[in-house]
Amino acid sequence: MVATPEKLHATHEHLPGQDRVAVLLMGYGEVESYEDFANYNEQALNLLTAKFAPVPTWIYPPLAKLLALFDRHEWGHTHHDFISPHNAIFEQQRAGIEQNLQAKWGDRVQVFKAFNFCAPFLPKQVLAEIHSQGFDKLLIYPLLVVDSIFTSGIAIEQVNLALDEIGDGEEHWVKGQRYIPSFFNEPAYIDLMAHLVEEKINADFATTYLPSQVGIVLMNHGCPHKAKGFTSGITESQALYDLVRDKLINRYPLISVGWLNHDTPLIEWTQPNAEQAAKNLIQLGAKIIIFMPIGFATENHETLLDVHHIIHDLEKQYSGVDYVQMACVNDHAEFLSMAAEWANPYIAELLSEQALAVNPQLNEHHHHHHHH
Repeated sequence: MVATPEKLHATHEHLPGQDRVAVLLMGYGEVESYEDFANYNEQALNLLTAKFAPVPTWIYPPLAKLLALFDRHEWGHTHHDFISPHNAIFEQQRAGIEQNLQAKWGDRVQVFKAFNFCAPFLPKQVLAEIHSQGFDKLLIYPLLVVDSIFTSGIAIEQVNLALDEIGDGEEHWVKGQRYIPSFFNEPAYIDLMAHLVEEKINADFATTYLPSQVGIVLMNHGCPHKAKGFTSGITESQALYDLVRDKLINRYPLISVGWLNHDTPLIEWTQPNAEQAAKNLIQLGAKIIIFMPIGFATENHETLLDVHHIIHDLEKQYSGVDYVQMACVNDHAEFLSMAAEWANPYIAELLSEQALAVNPQLNEHHHHHHHH
């Protein structure tokens, strides 16, 4: 009698001491207490701004406090004590992706979330938890921003710092690693972005405006043009925009990229920004502008507050135009399913490959042998 692959797989699922994979889902995190603004800003300055702004590090603590005052004013006074939904949505994304993965792999796979800037989910805190639960294989999976190695790179930076801290004798506890840098060119994601826009137009505006009067601003995560030699994500983000636009443009000709930039002095940012993009489309005859975030997978203050301000400013200048602010993909069931699917091949590799033994202490012996 021949055992079927399914049977073999099923018996393999519950072997003691078998390999397991921890999926580390990474986002920025956003403050839920206004007291945390200065700390949040200092971490962001250290990790992000330092890569492209000519700012000396000693200025970070006072600058973070100054920025916190602006943040408190905007979130507190201007937006009626706004608390970002980002962390709650990210948890729903984590749970949904885990549910999809465990349907295939059982409890051999678990999904953990880490926030770049927010305790108690800083990468070093979460990696310590992953280690304590006995995982030794790791899939690093930045989820919030769909752009590039740049934003995802700060995730790797923090993971590496944490892995240095969480030592375990001679041999490193991590026996296998994989990484998903971005999903900017995944066909399923491109299709979903275009479908959500079409669905919105068909449901609400198909009988009100001609297709040529519908302006669509596809919003990307803003990128600095110069980032001290780091790849800043412009290439990936531009490709993402082009792919989504190509799905829509034959029906809706008025489409523009709109970059959600941080207006930092001395930095040259990607253009046009989302507000300029909308103005350009209005000049070409758009009677309605649809703002669709494609470069962010999770709602955050940029997609909510920044876009709200943009629409408010446009309404003053072009009162005869309609404006629609669409949501990020968030915990859309189809997205959670595809996000799990993108992880499957790497999980399969990690589970099937032999454990890798890395001894950090051997490092000292290697420094002298690379002068050939």
